[in-house]
Amino acid sequence: MSQHGSVSSHSLKPFFLKMPVRAAVGHLRQRRHTLPANEFRNLTAQDAISVFEIEREAFISVSGECPLTLEEVLQFVGQCPELSLGWFEGGQLVAFIIGTGWDKDRLSQEAMSRHVPDTSTVHIHVLSVHRHCRQQGKGSILLWRYLQYLRCIPGPRRALLICEDFLVPFYLKAGFKEKGPSAISVSNMHFQEMEYLLCGQAYARRNSGC
Repeated sequence: MSQHGSVSSHSLKPFFLKMPVRAAVGHLRQRRHTLPANEFRNLTAQDAISVFEIEREAFISVSGECPLTLEEVLQFVGQCPELSLGWFEGGQLVAFIIGTGWDKDRLSQEAMSRHVPDTSTVHIHVLSVHRHCRQQGKGSILLWRYLQYLRCIPGPRRALLICEDFLVPFYLKAGFKEKGPSAISVSNMHFQEMEYLLCGQAYARRNSGC
């Protein structure tokens, strides 16, 4: 339905016991400044809370429904982390995509809570951007990077998703094609199914990570 890791106290204790306070603070500041401005990587279980907080704010306020529960976020990033992608700025998650494997031509209700390994179809469950980072084009950039990333890993040949009618132009612009009304419904919401073919198309390799 496409629209902060913790640090163990065991690793901190020796650090603060052995270093003076000023040195420790200076060291932390130095580490903070060396965090990458932008980082794209697969999600882990440690990212799940941040993922769910961003997702809940983005979807609950609009539709009253979350595409994925916290339990499903943990399930999917555990089963198929390679089909997820997070955008981090200064170590903080600002946008993410979560996908799973699927083995049929069209998405069904079952696809909403199931991962099928070793298939050629990726079901994109959710694309979400932190509320402070919207209207900056981050959704489009992350989706582009995700699709190019899928081209670089073995297996995926296409991506499927469902979206509300008002989001169809966004995905058409990204290269998706309409497959028609989806059989999936949530509450009183109805969706269009979209497809993106990953093979047989020319694309720019810059910044793709290939």
